[in-house]
Amino acid sequence: MEPGRAVASGVPLPPGGGGGVEASRGTAGAATMTKVVVAVDASEESLHALSWALDHVVRHHPGASLVVVHAQHPADHFVYPVAAHGMAYIPPTAVESMKKTQDENTRKVVARALEVCAQRQVTAKAAVVEGDPKEAICQAVEDMHADLLVLGSRGLGMIKRALLGSVSDYLAHHASCPVLIVKPPKAHAKGTGSST
Repeated sequence: MEPGRAVASGVPLPPGGGGGVEASRGTAGAATMTKVVVAVDASEESLHALSWALDHVVRHHPGASLVVVHAQHPADHFVYPVAAHGMAYIPPTAVESMKKTQDENTRKVVARALEVCAQRQVTAKAAVVEGDPKEAICQAVEDMHADLLVLGSRGLGMIKRALLGSVSDYLAHHASCPVLIVKPPKAHAKGTGSST
């Protein structure tokens, strides 16, 4: 499949808009979509996926509501054990500082995503969930009763995907709704010179 294309799992795509789209699981749903959730982070790939969803999904389902969801790790995620007993002391001011920085980064990510929506005259809601992105997004999609989850792919190679895991791979197998994975455009994929 070519970069810049989407991978769908049980998603009814518009006529002519599904070139290069593969069904990965699920059954084709009803022709109407009521809630589209797009997972965003600070990457260009996630903004590309949002743009793709706006142009190829939301535009063809004018009654659909759009939610951009961003997952952030809890502040204690960044605390690592420093001794064999697994305990670490982090001064409260350091945790507060990490949390403030993380909240500011989250605000920027969400604002940028909502700006992309506004540029296309699409009203969207934003949701921020806390936890491991794989599990937090999976739970958010279920809680929101989403009809479709859209997210970008960073194109991890087979070895990195096996060692690190892939959010998109996990969600394609565990989300409670169809999942559409949008690969980065061909020029972006070749321009990076890596398979991350």
